[in-house]
Amino acid sequence: MNKQTPTRANVIVLKQILNLIPRHLIGRHARETGVDAKARTFSVTSHLAAMLFAQLSHAIGLNDLCDWLRLKAAALARFGVTPPARNTISHANKERDALFVEKLFWSTLGHLQHACPDFTRGRKGKGLLRRFKVRIHAVDSTTMQLVANCMDWAKHRRRKAAAKMHLRLDLHSYLPSFAVVGSAKDNDNKRAREVCAGIADGEIVVFDKAYVDFAHLSDLDARGVQWVTRAKDNMKYRVVKTLTKGRQNIIKDQIVALTGAKHKGMQMRRVEARVEVDGEWRGVGFFTNNLKWSPQSVCDLYRRRWDIEVFFKQVKQSLKLTGFLGHSANAVRWQVYAALLVYVLLRYMAHLSDWGHSFTRLFAVTRSAIWERLDLLALLKSHGTASGRMRVIGALDQAWLPGFASIRI
Repeated sequence: MNKQTPTRANVIVLKQILNLIPRHLIGRHARETGVDAKARTFSVTSHLAAMLFAQLSHAIGLNDLCDWLRLKAAALARFGVTPPARNTISHANKERDALFVEKLFWSTLGHLQHACPDFTRGRKGKGLLRRFKVRIHAVDSTTMQLVANCMDWAKHRRRKAAAKMHLRLDLHSYLPSFAVVGSAKDNDNKRAREVCAGIADGEIVVFDKAYVDFAHLSDLDARGVQWVTRAKDNMKYRVVKTLTKGRQNIIKDQIVALTGAKHKGMQMRRVEARVEVDGEWRGVGFFTNNLKWSPQSVCDLYRRRWDIEVFFKQVKQSLKLTGFLGHSANAVRWQVYAALLVYVLLRYMAHLSDWGHSFTRLFAVTRSAIWERLDLLALLKSHGTASGRMRVIGALDQAWLPGFASIRI
């Protein structure tokens, strides 16, 4: 199927981004979750547009967001969006079920992947991603600090509140395949089964030792899922067999059996390698249920877990996952899934335009043009290149800007 492109030219960039979300999906999920049943003036579409703009504009707070939207009321009215009052959007974030935006995020991601299969394939990959012919997933969590007003549902420490997002990232497409938001007090290993539930037979999952639960590891093995992780500090085991001799940075390659009372006798492979950590070389143990991979492949797979840390860095630095606009659990979920939705939409635009720069730069360019009547795809295709003058299609009544070619029809 050919690449689908958003409506061009005579609409503002914000509308071009919103056009990537199919209208029938908004209506379907609004009916399923009942979020539009009592809406009068502030529709779920207006709510969604406001929350997406909050991400793109880095709104400081609700007053900042509402003031900005009211200044652009005429532009918003052209595509059926009503600027909210502060109390209106505050109430909507608290009471309008965030399950709507969660479902919309996954449906929109599925729609874009179906519309453009190349978007699903993502990066062609180098070395490791090309070597393995199956999907590789990375699992991790990130903590988002909240204000003390959230202590009733998100108490993290004595006087602090925080939420945590557990996420599974497809390392080939660099897109989320599962996400759940909860309190930061929940241990990672309690969420391990939920996060790994959708991984298919033969695929690979990589996670750190915080997600290690031996009963869950046994279940993954029974399902045919291959996993790589680190060992817990208090893990007790005995060596059953030595597979290969140490060479270069590989110190040990063994099959070990647990000696603890709860999972005594459970066997797995342990590869110990010499790894540079904070400028010092030290031995680090990796565990897997695969006996065929080379010891170096086991180490390389775990090293790719760092990709999900880079993903969290991109999202948290560019989008608004600090300074939350609401204090309730529902409001926090609205903001998190709105951020993920903006991330996917911008990534899709980047894919269509063959964007060759960082996501941070992509976000900055999009944000700077959010209210302009410019063809966003043309802007992204020409931005940052050294091949001649930028040619960007604008609206008929657009003033000439330096560096932008005027439109001719």
